[in-house]
Amino acid sequence: MKIYGFPVDEAGRCVHYHGETDIVSIKFKCCNRYYPCYKCHDESTEHERQLWPREEFNEKAILCGVCRHELTINEYLQHRNCPKCEAAFNPKCANHYDRYFEMT
Repeated sequence: MKIYGFPVDEAGRCVHYHGETDIVSIKFKCCNRYYPCYKCHDESTEHERQLWPREEFNEKAILCGVCRHELTINEYLQHRNCPKCEAAFNPKCANHYDRYFEMT
């Protein structure tokens, strides 16, 4: 899977978020492309972000940068680690869920 934006390493860490656990890329509903973060998306495109609606949370839209396993949004929201390779996901990403997913 190709990761768009400004990744700085093979795990998809970007110039905005590049900590040890910043290994998740998200497929944006609006363009069907994986980006490491909403900032990379916004700086790389000329369209507005669209949130994933709750009824589509079973879509595979999350990519583990370590093993390239795709998770559904529901799987991602329920796990703190990749279910395939056990790599830890950044728990602080939860602070930004509302920029990707319909949370209300």
